[in-house]
Amino acid sequence: MSVVGFGPFEFEASADLAERNAFDTDNRVRLVDTTMLYAPRSGGVKRYLTNKRAWFAAHRPEVRHTLVVPGPRHAHDGDGEVSIYAAPLPFGDGYRWPIGKRSWMERLIRQRPDIIEAGDVYTPGLAALKAGDELGIPVVGFCHTDLGALAALHIGEWAEKPVQRRWASIYRQFAKVVAPSRYIAGRLIEAGVEGAIALPLGVDVEAFNPQRADREGLRRQLGLSHGTRLLVFAGRPAREKRLEVLVEAVEKLGDPYRLLLVGAGAGAPTSDRIIPMGYQKSPVELARVLASCDAFVHANDAEPFGLIVLEAMACGLPVVGVNAGGVAESVDSEVGELAVASEGSAMAEAIAALFERDLEAVGAAARTRAAARHAWSTVFEQLSGVYGRLTDRQAFGQAALLNA
Repeated sequence: MSVVGFGPFEFEASADLAERNAFDTDNRVRLVDTTMLYAPRSGGVKRYLTNKRAWFAAHRPEVRHTLVVPGPRHAHDGDGEVSIYAAPLPFGDGYRWPIGKRSWMERLIRQRPDIIEAGDVYTPGLAALKAGDELGIPVVGFCHTDLGALAALHIGEWAEKPVQRRWASIYRQFAKVVAPSRYIAGRLIEAGVEGAIALPLGVDVEAFNPQRADREGLRRQLGLSHGTRLLVFAGRPAREKRLEVLVEAVEKLGDPYRLLLVGAGAGAPTSDRIIPMGYQKSPVELARVLASCDAFVHANDAEPFGLIVLEAMACGLPVVGVNAGGVAESVDSEVGELAVASEGSAMAEAIAALFERDLEAVGAAARTRAAARHAWSTVFEQLSGVYGRLTDRQAFGQAALLNA
């Protein structure tokens, strides 16, 4: 196999040729997704894209779906995933930061797309807009992140407005903007992105299922007694996840409460009430862990949506969240408890209130809601309708109606 290029930019020539040849005999409608929010240990965005690929393959075979994402080298896997070399972010937990907007644009153009969906407004999103202009095709922006809120948290409140203005100025250039919650759609509209629509994400109710529970086995694995009230959170130890609030809450509660942090690894806060666990790559293994706990806890009060919350609900777990952001659109008193603020005492109070209720009944209600309202098929039927209206291509099926 011949190799072309140098150092990190090398790529396999035969794979590159296969990428080009794939289009010579393929006359299907072409949908391309691109984002930098895609890494070996990434969460909601990657699971959204993985489920999207599977759904289009099963339900829209007339559509060729391709992912263009960052990776350790240029490559094409022959199954619709194209990676472009991007340098790893220091302490970025596997994420990579693409810098070559023009080369990214050219790679997108080579896919000969009929429509592109961009999952960020960084290099891939900007390149997607340029590619759309070059090709004369629509580009959809799926807003997975509230950049203004992140800027306020990581830089300072003074940074929120200028970052939000830049954020909105980019999203106004897309043919359509989709958000995973009414909260994010509202933030976009307030910033001047007219016509942003809310499309809540879905959940794989087969993988995430209460039947995967192994409560006694997990407690033996963790060295916990039968009577432990085991809380769980799964996700990266990013600052916006507010893990310190969860730690404060469980420390206020004391025995018999313990908190299992899945995916935090070495970044987990230290406390004798905390049990860190590594990232669970398999959805089925993650579901086993979730379903074996007593309740899911989430302290982020600016969560764009919180797919992991839905996955916990699908596993039959009641949820304690904060009455703000996207989580408050999935959680209410029927399926859990909402704290009045992302603050240790408020979270502890909400957790204690939950454990005074019939946990089994609340968990069953959570499972029912996740299965009834959040099937991936519903999400992708509606999204396919958006694509159909923008492209006028029948391969996407009947155009569904969406409201902000």
